[in-house]
Amino acid sequence: MALVQTFRLGSLTCHALEGGLQRLDGGAMFGVVPKPLWEKRIPADERNRIPLAMRCLLIEHGDGLVLVDSAVGNKEDAKFADIYGIENPGNPTQLEEAIRAAGHRPEDVRWVLNTHLHFDHAGGNTVRMPDGEIVVAFPNATYVVQKGEFEYATHPNERVRASYLAPNFAPVAAAGRFRFIEGEVEVLPGIRALPTPGHVPFHQSFLVTSDGESLVYLGDLVPTSAHLPAPWIMGYDVEPLVTLETKKRVLTRAANEGWTLFFEHDPTAGMGRIQPDPRRGWSSEIVKG
Repeated sequence: MALVQTFRLGSLTCHALEGGLQRLDGGAMFGVVPKPLWEKRIPADERNRIPLAMRCLLIEHGDGLVLVDSAVGNKEDAKFADIYGIENPGNPTQLEEAIRAAGHRPEDVRWVLNTHLHFDHAGGNTVRMPDGEIVVAFPNATYVVQKGEFEYATHPNERVRASYLAPNFAPVAAAGRFRFIEGEVEVLPGIRALPTPGHVPFHQSFLVTSDGESLVYLGDLVPTSAHLPAPWIMGYDVEPLVTLETKKRVLTRAANEGWTLFFEHDPTAGMGRIQPDPRRGWSSEIVKG
């Protein structure tokens, strides 16, 4: 798959960036859905893991270059990479290579918007230098996250501790580069943070609108197109019943208003649209890219 897919959203030039690959347990990714059903959509390997993209969004915005999520970064060891099946070649990672392939430099990024602070979404917020020092990966950027998510990440319980790794966000906080927001906020003109709880309590998605066209970056609310059916919810979600209600609200609106859906983890389908369904609120199949 190409590192970059460039497209227009209204008057905005946007780039879907392939920030690497990971492999997670298929059963965990689909929760209560039986394997004979989910493996028809995304087949598993011999370790029962399914391939998952780490797809980020780069927006050429009037207030500066905007990056949504930052993939996994380069700070973890070989054991970690083997457990999670990570493929992330590049200098220093595939995300930076994709940014360059889109015609920009990491130094050009002015805003980094984090859906949440799990390692596969915020690991690229920081970078390990050749001398071992960990520094902010995008030195000219302001990082935006829900205030509650930062507090949740910095005080993790046993259930979520393995997903929140302090080197991914502590250096950003120490450098004073975080902008903390609360609830639904217009982060920049045409870019709105939408609280989408369930995966974690303070997860957020981003609605990007320009000239009557809208795209929603779903993050882990709907990680792949296979998760479009309402009850197809990850076992990783800490509040699955909240996820269910959030999906009903967001996907019904997306179908009715014609939003493009941006799938962060789908191994093949980066974007798509869905249609309204009078019985379920929305179709569970992508009908238009």
